[in-house]
Amino acid sequence: MAGIVEAPSEAVIARLARLHPKLIDLSLGRIERLLARLGHPERRLPPVLHVAGTNGKGSTCAFARAIAEAAGLRVHVYTSPHLVSFHERIRLAGSLVTEEALTEALEEAEAANGKDPITVFEITTAAAFLLFARIPAELLVLEVGLGGRLDATNVVERPAATAITRIAMDHMDFLGDTIEKIAFEKAGIIKPGVPCATGRQDRAALAVIADRARALGAPLLARDNGWSIAPDGQGLRYEDAEGSLALPFPALAGAHQHDNAGVAIAALRAMRDRRFTDAAFAEGLARASWPARLQRLVRGPLVELLPERWELWLDGGHNEDAGRALAAHLAADRALPWHVVVGMKAGKQTAAFLAPIIPQAASLWAVAEPKQHLAQAPEAIVAASGGRARIGPRVADAVAAIAREAEGPARVLVCGSLYLAGVVLRDNT
Repeated sequence: MAGIVEAPSEAVIARLARLHPKLIDLSLGRIERLLARLGHPERRLPPVLHVAGTNGKGSTCAFARAIAEAAGLRVHVYTSPHLVSFHERIRLAGSLVTEEALTEALEEAEAANGKDPITVFEITTAAAFLLFARIPAELLVLEVGLGGRLDATNVVERPAATAITRIAMDHMDFLGDTIEKIAFEKAGIIKPGVPCATGRQDRAALAVIADRARALGAPLLARDNGWSIAPDGQGLRYEDAEGSLALPFPALAGAHQHDNAGVAIAALRAMRDRRFTDAAFAEGLARASWPARLQRLVRGPLVELLPERWELWLDGGHNEDAGRALAAHLAADRALPWHVVVGMKAGKQTAAFLAPIIPQAASLWAVAEPKQHLAQAPEAIVAASGGRARIGPRVADAVAAIAREAEGPARVLVCGSLYLAGVVLRDNT
């Protein structure tokens, strides 16, 4: 049988991974040096919406992109991590980057960097900036990789607007062990005089963001103190100083997505671009898509394991705040019982993630996939659940057991890790 052929871009990324011993090493010095050698592409970008936060960054980027495209704008997007293919991280004027364009940009950045130490995220960000600077567009939606203050994306001196989604306890080994420390890192993307929209925050996190915005003279548009969003009949009502919008419920499931949608709307309205019409906001919310965020899977081997009228759902949430959001959705939608299949990344606070979910689950299963990056052992998940979870040990095993043992119809939710979500999507879409 013929072997799998490695794509040229994968070979370049593999070479780049050997340039720096640390996968994550928050600093701006290395990327600033490389961007200078490349002629500063970060200074030739279209208007930028820079998005930070713990939970909801990707969804907010998806809403912003969908709204802007509904308004007729060509939109670049930079997000991370990818789920199936690295190409998901870079969208150029509406289309995923091609293999040829990605390889050429990576090789150009590699040649400029030479053998100097640099992380893979830093050099791939530089390559993305090359592409964003060369291909015409009217907006770049730029997602922070980790933190904000020292993230490689934080080299854009004056974005059109910034956005900070909900801040929660995650990545404490890099960002700090208190909500205030983490908020300080996220607030590092705020720039002098540039409007910043933020979603619902803990009081301590909001205080840090507000202090930073005040010090820099950046207008702060905070939820319930600058803008609001709430259910209103068959949709949502958004309000700010510019007026109100009657909106449909977002295409992305879960009440927590109302907050993310509101952040995207507030940030885009702060740009004062007349192309963002009421109709564009409504159309964008209705058609936004973002994989592995309460995504229903409708085909593939896992779906085929379930009887008729059963449903299979997928979510990449993996921290305590995400666990609460998932639990709220399970509690709010009890039309069918929920059976939960959990696979976590090693080092995550599994017990905190599971605690709100356990009371809402008809059954709980612990899994790990062979191709899942840094997968936590199912036995550790069982221990974190207080013995409530059963071992799968793989997703297909758990889904088959649920279908065999549970009275249906029912829903199965696979959750706990974006890496697990990537494996599931690769094999089932």
